[in-house]
Amino acid sequence: MVFGVALMFGGLAQLIAGLIQLRTGNTFSGVLFAGFGAFWMSFFAIGQWFLKDVPLLQVGHALGLFLYAFGIFVVVMLATSLRTNVVVVVALTILVAVFFLLGAGNYGAHTTLIHWGGYTGLAAAACAFYLALAELCESSYGRNILPLWPLAKR
Repeated sequence: MVFGVALMFGGLAQLIAGLIQLRTGNTFSGVLFAGFGAFWMSFFAIGQWFLKDVPLLQVGHALGLFLYAFGIFVVVMLATSLRTNVVVVVALTILVAVFFLLGAGNYGAHTTLIHWGGYTGLAAAACAFYLALAELCESSYGRNILPLWPLAKR
């Protein structure tokens, strides 16, 4: 069940959103959405098809390296987000922690790190939901309802 959601909502929906953002000229959001869409589709493919071919004692290492790689992607996105708004920067900062905690936890078989990565992921999800709600409200009402605290000078 989780893999189906990862593929369709996490992967395909975000990839489509990223392509739409790129088409409208919003490069940052386009790369962010498309990148996370690719992450979730990759995660689906690894779990569904490829992990069974990895020797059992190397599964944690493989997942850890996969998560580290996307952690680096999130670091790059964080560096480029510093002119967006505070909520995006906070969400990406938390996501950096998520990917590196989960990467280290899987790579070294540290259950506690994996648990903390999951808890931290819930905080990142809360930021993402707030961001989505704030942007949807702004679009619906034609004005800012929930603050995002823009960082770029106008």
